Amino acid sequence: MIRPTPEAAEPPLVGESVGDRAGQHDQQDESDQDDHFHDQCGVFGVYGSAEAAHFTYLGLHALQHRGQESAGIAVVDQGRLTMHRELGLVRDVFTANVLSRLSGDCSIGHVRYSTAGETHIKNAQPLAVDYALGSIAVAHNGNFTNYEETRELLESQGSIFQSTNDSEILVHLIARATETNAVDRVAAALQRVQGAFSLLFLTNKELIAVRDPHGFRPLSLGRFKDAWVFASEPPAFDLIDATYVRDIEPGEMVVIDESGIRSYRPFAPTPRKMCIFEYVYFARPDSMLAGVSVYEARKRMGEALAREAPAEADLVIAVPDSGISAALGYSRASGIPFEVGLIRSHYVGRTFIEPQSSIRHFGVRLKLNPVRALLEGKRIVVVDDSIVRGTTSRKIVKMLRDAGAKEIHMRISSPPTRWPCFYGIDTPSRSELLASNHTIAEMAKYITCDSLGYVSIEALREAVGGNGFCDACFSGNYPVPFTSPTNHRRQLELAGL
Repeated sequence: MIRPTPEAAEPPLVGESVGDRAGQHDQQDESDQDDHFHDQCGVFGVYGSAEAAHFTYLGLHALQHRGQESAGIAVVDQGRLTMHRELGLVRDVFTANVLSRLSGDCSIGHVRYSTAGETHIKNAQPLAVDYALGSIAVAHNGNFTNYEETRELLESQGSIFQSTNDSEILVHLIARATETNAVDRVAAALQRVQGAFSLLFLTNKELIAVRDPHGFRPLSLGRFKDAWVFASEPPAFDLIDATYVRDIEPGEMVVIDESGIRSYRPFAPTPRKMCIFEYVYFARPDSMLAGVSVYEARKRMGEALAREAPAEADLVIAVPDSGISAALGYSRASGIPFEVGLIRSHYVGRTFIEPQSSIRHFGVRLKLNPVRALLEGKRIVVVDDSIVRGTTSRKIVKMLRDAGAKEIHMRISSPPTRWPCFYGIDTPSRSELLASNHTIAEMAKYITCDSLGYVSIEALREAVGGNGFCDACFSGNYPVPFTSPTNHRRQLELAGL
């Protein structure tokens, strides 16, 4: 049975401790929102350590860039499952007092940025239920493309949903499965979902890790002394001195229990399609994904950008932090010196009080400030990873001109983002994507830069090691379509077709 941690902040949804210090989550001011795509989640798991919750806390801290809206940890201690989750950052959610109540030698954790389901404590993960075979918790990174029709079917059969999170359909499918053990029930449930999923399941006696057949989202296996660990990205292992073992393969299910570790292949072979945007922006630069260094891949993107979109300039600067690696590559290939022309504040919280008087570009200036002495009178190349709506780029260009820059040449280390994502990335509709309905010249005019250049999709593929990636946000080629008429119409609406 799921055991609540003491002193729950509000009545538990499914028997766990949940919290929301503000009662209702403070919505970010629009000026505080950056103009990037956001990955949905990060997951971390530990099997076989007496300090499982503490290590999971550290692992989630290393994965905080993958989700800042909520954090949660589920732990098993002597067959009983305990869970705590709240809205907020990992360091705020898991105080020493909370962690002291999460005892056990197996755990899974989750950080979330919402894509399916609004920001609310009921959508925080892990999700957990009691069912015929005991208790089970799930942490999910990705998005199910057949969520709506599956939920409608389950509701017509009597299922009651407590959230708007697409991950909840899994616990209902597992509860309804007829197999006699948890592993087979998980495998059976996963046969009924489509889309992107890197998943960790925690039962009363085992930890199960699964990656979808296409391998859209990353998931890695590590070793810490006698314990096994899982993480969305390998750098999360470094913080706890764990050793990276290997990636979980697309379509693989790994099960760990008291008898050891074993691997299954419950899905039919499918072409690999890991999200190429992991290399562009989502992943930490110190990550290795599918054997490719993210840092080196971004430098190669910058080098290709310098060849394909050269500019006569005095300096190359980056929009920190995600543009730095590509800017270094652009500088090396072009021979134009790299300088730190924008200083980023690392102390910007999720909310702030904006002054009543009008301050131009207030939100951007909270995060970035130009080095006037360096930029004044200079022709500069500004390297960023992507342009979504163009609002932030426009403000940055204005800020650089105010700092005295003579010319501003924007260079983007990925192709134009013209299509929305349906596989676990928070993206606007196609009509909101600047590149979907404007030429590059029109975009440059809107952003008010002197020139705008992108890397080609061919060069991006080469930078990350060739084919075998999903690049639908650039190409419009979706590996997994929506299946129901309702969802297909939604896909067409978002795609502007």
